[in-house]
Amino acid sequence: MRRTLLLLSVSAAPLFLAAQDCTNIFFSEYCEGTSQNKALEIYNPTLLPVDLSQYVIKRYSNGSFTATESLTLSGTIPASQTIVVTNGQLDSTGGFGFCDTTLYNLGQLHCPGTYPTPFYFNGDDALTLERLDGTIIDIIGEVGVDPGSGWTDDATANYTDANGGTYWTKDQTLVRKSSVLHGVVSNPSPFNVTLEWDSLPINDWSNLNIHECQCPSVNSVNEYRTEAMVIAPNPVENGQVMIKATARINSVDVFDTHGRSVYSISTTAKSGTFILEFPGAAPGLYMVQVTLEGGARLSRELMVR
Repeated sequence: MRRTLLLLSVSAAPLFLAAQDCTNIFFSEYCEGTSQNKALEIYNPTLLPVDLSQYVIKRYSNGSFTATESLTLSGTIPASQTIVVTNGQLDSTGGFGFCDTTLYNLGQLHCPGTYPTPFYFNGDDALTLERLDGTIIDIIGEVGVDPGSGWTDDATANYTDANGGTYWTKDQTLVRKSSVLHGVVSNPSPFNVTLEWDSLPINDWSNLNIHECQCPSVNSVNEYRTEAMVIAPNPVENGQVMIKATARINSVDVFDTHGRSVYSISTTAKSGTFILEFPGAAPGLYMVQVTLEGGARLSRELMVR
């Protein structure tokens, strides 16, 4: 049976940035099962492939403010797709138990099959998805808080198990709600897991490798194949760029290479032409994202000199 997270604030060293809808990868499923049946699914809500070698998963064990283990990822997540990372231990060496081969085979990436790695997490450990520079782009749990055996649905105890409550992060599979469009980038205080996640029974992996999200997907964009846009000049030197699209432009957003918004405007344009001006932009590569009338969202790289 499904049971229907919060935005977080930690006084520690990790870097945080403002979350932007549908512009960065995030956790979409969490499996905390028997033995070492541990897995995390990551979803790419963007319309471009994402290089995972720039990201790391970290565990903050038992209320620690500093990461106790980390795992640097590899490979690529295609646009509007998921990737699953599982515990890699397939035998009971060391008394830690093992990962069921069925779950293991559902994964595309696996942690080393020996302790320690983040994939020996339990229900009381906070997990983060971070860039290599330490910028946090998603969190499960509350960094710096030991909830007991796991976070619960009990608001009277700040969602810890101090007063009882039903466990959500212990012996459960969690699936991110389709309405969630970005990760949690500020440490939640408290961590109300029920806000952004649905709960499935222990060892239920039926949703792995499938995620429903309300972000525009590659399939939805395919419905607008007749729509297109161009930006010129590219590269740009004076901070002024003309955008021409095949439908009326509703909004324009510009992101840097870290996914941070540097420009955002809802336009009053009556046509598919818009003059983008951001003369103070530092030289480098940016992503220009245009939302057209009808919902199509198109992206182009822009080089600023």
